[in-house]
Parts: sequence; structure tokens; C-alpha cells
Amino acid sequence: QVQLVEFGGELVQAGASLRLSCAAAGRTFSSYTMGWFRQAPGKEREFVATITWNGTSTYYADSVQGRFTISRDNFKNTAFLQMNSLKPEDTAVYYCAASPRGSWLVTVENFYDYWGQGTQVTVSS
Repeated sequence: QVQLVEFGGELVQAGASLRLSCAAAGRTFSSYTMGWFRQAPGKEREFVATITWNGTSTYYADSVQGRFTISRDNFKNTAFLQMNSLKPEDTAVYYCAASPRGSWLVTVENFYDYWGQGTQVTVSS
């Protein structure tokens, strides 16, 4: 079992940066692939970024490639999403998720077993 809690969402202006954190409770955090997803109002939840258990491999959605960076600290049981050059279209509730497929880069939400409650990011123009 892994319990996830996201932090760091807030209202910012376009061009600003934010770092989201995902704190995990559970002894097996380091074995999980972690992912970030987001859901904008009126839209389906979409994949943002994923990182393997040891942090050596990452993968991003085209819409955030080059602006967002996913990372993790297995000693602190925490995953991060650094978001730079934010745009109004990045406005969404951001969710972190954990998948037991620790060696895979997982982009499909059905392969994630555990989810946080989400944190709101709002980017004003």
C-alpha cells in the first residue's frame, strides 16, 4: 500500500515556475514507477510525466517536454514535478500516481494502482 499526498499547487502568472511535491507513505515507494497526470475543467485526465523506480528514465507528454522535469528522492519518499515557463493551458488539477511496474515508463493511468487527491495549479495570462 502507498498513500500519496500532493503539495505545491497555487495561482501563478504565465511564465512563472512551480514545483509540485508528492509525498508517499509506505515502505515500498522506491520500487514504484511514479507518474504525474492532470485534469483541466471539462477535459479528461491526461498523462504529464513518468519516472522509473531508480530515477534513471523519464518520459514526458509533448505538451510539457522541455518545460517540466520529473524527479524523485527515494530516501525522502517524495516525487517532484518542476514546472517552468507555465502557460494558461497548464491550468489543471495535478495528480501523482504510483505504479508497481517499477522498471517501466508508464503513461496509461489504468496501470497506476495508487493516486493522490490532487493539487490545483492555476496559470493566469
